[in-house]
Amino acid sequence: MTTMMMRRLTTCSTTCFRKTLKQLNINNSRHKYLIRHYCDQQSSKRSDSGPLTTYKKLVLQGKLQHDPHQEDVASKLEDLLGRLEQYEKDMEEYHVSLASWEKNRENERRRILMGEAESRQQGDVWTATNKTRSTFVEKYILRKRDDTVEPGVGKWVSYLNREKKLNSAVGPRPVAPPAPKGLYLYGNVGSGKTMLMDMFYSATEGIVKHRRRFHFHEAMLEINEHMHKIWKDQVQEKCSESGIYSWIMSLPFDTKVKEWLVAEERYKKEVQMKNILPAVADKFLVDRQAGQRGASILCFDEIQTIDVFAIVALSGIVSRLLSTGTVLVATSNRAPEDLNQDGMQREIFLKLVAQMEEHCQNVLVGNEVDYRRLIAKRVVSQDHYFWPLDEHALNQYEKMWSEITNQTGGGITSNTISVMFGRVLEVPESCNGIARFSFEYLCGRPVGAADYIALARNYHTVFISDIPAMSMRIRDKARRFITLIDELYNHHCRLFCTAATSIDDLFQGTDEGTLFDLESFQFETETEGAKLRRDVLAEGNVSSVGGPSGIVSLLSGQEEMFAFRRAVSRLIEMQTPLYLDGVYSLHPCFQRKPLTVCCVYFKVEFDPF
Repeated sequence: MTTMMMRRLTTCSTTCFRKTLKQLNINNSRHKYLIRHYCDQQSSKRSDSGPLTTYKKLVLQGKLQHDPHQEDVASKLEDLLGRLEQYEKDMEEYHVSLASWEKNRENERRRILMGEAESRQQGDVWTATNKTRSTFVEKYILRKRDDTVEPGVGKWVSYLNREKKLNSAVGPRPVAPPAPKGLYLYGNVGSGKTMLMDMFYSATEGIVKHRRRFHFHEAMLEINEHMHKIWKDQVQEKCSESGIYSWIMSLPFDTKVKEWLVAEERYKKEVQMKNILPAVADKFLVDRQAGQRGASILCFDEIQTIDVFAIVALSGIVSRLLSTGTVLVATSNRAPEDLNQDGMQREIFLKLVAQMEEHCQNVLVGNEVDYRRLIAKRVVSQDHYFWPLDEHALNQYEKMWSEITNQTGGGITSNTISVMFGRVLEVPESCNGIARFSFEYLCGRPVGAADYIALARNYHTVFISDIPAMSMRIRDKARRFITLIDELYNHHCRLFCTAATSIDDLFQGTDEGTLFDLESFQFETETEGAKLRRDVLAEGNVSSVGGPSGIVSLLSGQEEMFAFRRAVSRLIEMQTPLYLDGVYSLHPCFQRKPLTVCCVYFKVEFDPF
């Protein structure tokens, strides 16, 4: 073997690097420096893209105006990022222990169940312990027991006794390692909450495997989807129990004992499914049943508790995630204790607040400045938002459509995209990730968040024509438009549009009353036709339009105005170079493309002996 060699190594992971060195038969003591050097390079790359470093870089470039509140939040997020690498390793070890514990517990549960079945096979448990009793007394006691014991209580007692035996035999469930405290960021429109959270989320790539970034609409839709799927699977299981419990059919017991075993297994599933939210939570970020390991991070933008469903669903799911080690970074316009100003489901809501306070640090992004508007004043151009609706604006809009579609080299066609639960959205004009609609087509029909999310995921550039000035007269359209802007912004789409007024005058309400907010109705106790939410869930059909008039009184003027200010603020930011520069790196269309593998060359030196 030579004393010097060049070896090309992909920077996929430290484990990969160790394996490669092992293949080279390099002694551990000889390659400690190499591994440290490799890891230092990885850490250096991560620190270069950390929230604080990114923030300072954008300030130096003049793309952001320095704000001490934002820098403080970026610093806190940087500290959290630094604790995640070790936490990821701790959680991987924890999930190995948890998987072993769950396997042992299930094996022991079946062993206990088989013991009970064998006892039943040898003779009825009740009569075996009462052989000296007369037939008359036995029948009397059995009849009295049937009269006094509620249906299901016998199974419930058996289930609890079995659980106690399991706890004694297998031991308690492994405890997850202490999670780093997440952050709950709240403040005014344009204060930088979402920007800072997204900086953190981008920096976690390569550090934590399981991470998701949701906006309120998207999270609620996914919760509905998971609930529907679990509910549907449960119904299907009831219809095909012979296949589910086939392992029981092969056991050497008579028919009655096998029927008893099936009933016990069915009851166990029913107990587990009575509260569906933990099962939804386990699939919300990571499918734990698929054996995936490691830490998980949930970045939740615009967290809200604006109706009973949102409070109950978020309480069950967020509490479950936090208690099982998920790190939460959330944004909102309100402090946690102020989210539920109408007092709905107060007891459940207070439990959610207590969980969030235990696992998150509340941070006020405390400034009154809308930095989107401030930055836009210096750099914004009128190349994307054309108004008023005159011939000049229309010509500019058509010119941009022609230029951008011609650059792609594709033809303009109609298209159909999947939405959710088997629904689809027709796209009248599209071309290689570019789509064109009228305002009436997107906001004048019964569509909602699910449609807008599908649109935003599939198209990085969206053209919308003929946006009117909005007032109470077309409040439903205004609601949908606010949700549309939210999703285009959240998915980092590029927007071109024609409108009747300037952005600042887009939401009018002085003559015809104040508008109210669709975002506060996205997943309320709404009806779809005459169907309640439980019926919609069963049918797998989720709509985001309409709402009973009685719910309107629950909304405050402050909450309504926040939604409109946010929409205006985001429309302004979507024209700035800082936002537009990120389209090709942040939009899902481009993130789905294969990444170029980064490689480094290491010079490996060692003695020949």
